[in-house]
Amino acid sequence: MRSEVTYSFENVIAWQKAHIFVLYVYKITRHFPEDERFGLTSQFRRAAVSIEANIAEGYKKLSKADKLRFFNIAQGSLEECRDYHILSRDLGYLQSEEFEALHQSIEVTSKFLNSYCKAIVNNVAITDYEQ
Repeated sequence: MRSEVTYSFENVIAWQKAHIFVLYVYKITRHFPEDERFGLTSQFRRAAVSIEANIAEGYKKLSKADKLRFFNIAQGSLEECRDYHILSRDLGYLQSEEFEALHQSIEVTSKFLNSYCKAIVNNVAITDYEQ
């Protein structure tokens, strides 16, 4: 366990995992059909960006309730992405390797975000969830 204090959301492992997820969503949605540009592509990207943005915004909130509200919004956006991920597969927009890689990224991001929220609820030192 580290004892140093961090001052940036970029040190939060959940944010780091969410950022990797967002970059991957942008990469795979580049290949979606042009007629999805204002549909699924836009929605998927918006929801993905919302995950990391809400982690970033919640990071500097002072109260536990405020932090958890933003992190819960991030969790909701992650679940929205989970739905778009399945829809993208079912519409034939994802190769099986892309689907699996995106699935893994969703799971990892979810795990770290949920752990971070539990740490806040249980008053665990947040630095244990930061790099």
